[in-house]
Amino acid sequence: MWFHWLTRRRRAHILETPFPEAWEAIVQRNVSHWSLLDDEERSRLRDLVRVFVEEKHWEGCGGLEMTDEVRVTVAAEACLLLLGRDHDLYDDVESILVYPSTVIAADRQQGVFERGGAVVEESEAILGQAHKGGPVILVWDAVKRGARDPDDGRNVVFHEFAHKIDMVDGPVDGTPPLPDGEALRSWAEVCSEVFLALKRHEPEVQRVLDPYGARNEAEFFAVATESFFERPAALKGALPELYALLSGFYRQDPAAREPRR
Repeated sequence: MWFHWLTRRRRAHILETPFPEAWEAIVQRNVSHWSLLDDEERSRLRDLVRVFVEEKHWEGCGGLEMTDEVRVTVAAEACLLLLGRDHDLYDDVESILVYPSTVIAADRQQGVFERGGAVVEESEAILGQAHKGGPVILVWDAVKRGARDPDDGRNVVFHEFAHKIDMVDGPVDGTPPLPDGEALRSWAEVCSEVFLALKRHEPEVQRVLDPYGARNEAEFFAVATESFFERPAALKGALPELYALLSGFYRQDPAAREPRR
C-alpha cells in the first residue's frame, strides 16, 4: 500500500511538467501510429511516455549515443500497448539497452520457458531481445523502421515489449496476466487453435501472422501483438476470434482507428 502511494505520488509529480514540444515533434516524425490516435489517446500517450522515460534506465550500447529521440521513440512505441492498460504491465521492464544496428546474441543454455532465460534460442543476429528480470535490448535501426511503417506487420518494440508483458505473471508461455480462469480458458482455446494452424503453414493464417510465431507460444503472442497493432483490419477479417481476444486484453480497437491530422 505504501509503495503504491509513493509510486502514484512520484508519477503525479512527473506529470506536473508539460510534455516538451521537442518530444512532440519526435513522436510526430518517428511514430506513424500517432496519426491514428484521437485527442484523448494522444493525451494519454503523452502521460504514459513521460512516466516511462523517467522511470526506466536507458543505456546506449555499441557506440550509440542515448538521446531524447531514442528514448521518446522507444517509449512512445512501447506505451502504445498501454493506451487501454497501465504501467503495471511493464513491471518486468527496468532497463532498455539500445544498439545502433543488428547485434549477435550470446549463447544461452536455458530454454525459452525456463526461469530467467531470454526469448531467443541460440546465438544469432537479432533486432531485439527481452530478458525475464533483465533488460530489453533493441536495435535503433529496426526501431525506426518499425515505428515509421505502421502496417508492415513488423515492429520490434511491440514484439519485445509483448514478451515483457508475457513475463509479468511468471512463465514465458504466450499467456499474459489474465483476470480469472474463464479468461485463461478462452485464451488457451483461441490461441492454441491459431498457433497450431500457423505451425501447419496454413496460408490464410500466414497472411496475417508472421510464420516466426510458430516457433513457440511466447513468439506467437509477440507476433500476434505486432499484427494486432500493425495490421488490425486484416487480422480482424481473417481471425476475428483472435482479434477479439487481443482487443479485450489490450482494451483497444485499432481496426476502428482512422488517420487524423
